[in-house]
Amino acid sequence: MELEPQVLPDQVGPEVLARVRDSFDRQGLMRHLGARITHIAPGRVHITLPRGEEVSQQHGYIHAGATSAIADSAGGYAAFTLFPEDSTVLTVEYKINLLAPAGGDHIEAVGTVLKSGRTLTVCQLQVFSHEGDEKTLVATGQQTLICLESRPDR
Repeated sequence: MELEPQVLPDQVGPEVLARVRDSFDRQGLMRHLGARITHIAPGRVHITLPRGEEVSQQHGYIHAGATSAIADSAGGYAAFTLFPEDSTVLTVEYKINLLAPAGGDHIEAVGTVLKSGRTLTVCQLQVFSHEGDEKTLVATGQQTLICLESRPDR
């Protein structure tokens, strides 16, 4: 499943969009899992992961590790959209609650900035399972990130 990022022209500047995409493309784990950014807005990023044997657990659901990984990245990039140009982002901590098995055709992680500070940013994490027209919340969490200024993301 190949989804293109959904970006509204007046929401995210081209330099922020390029910085987020460039950074995401350098993440070996996201590439290995087959995850894609599907929505970018200031303080909000969606990452989609298609269902596949390589990301499954023993019962056929999408593994909690894959679910957690895309949630962490969605929150990190949501924060990154609000950071200065010459900075980078690192996760300080995150907590995730798994609410239901992650089945469906694909899962979608949504990272949303709750509070953006000078150094620390707090994000809400949600992961939804999609099966046809049905959307089910399968995980929720919270994350703290740090902005490292004067340290370009490369």
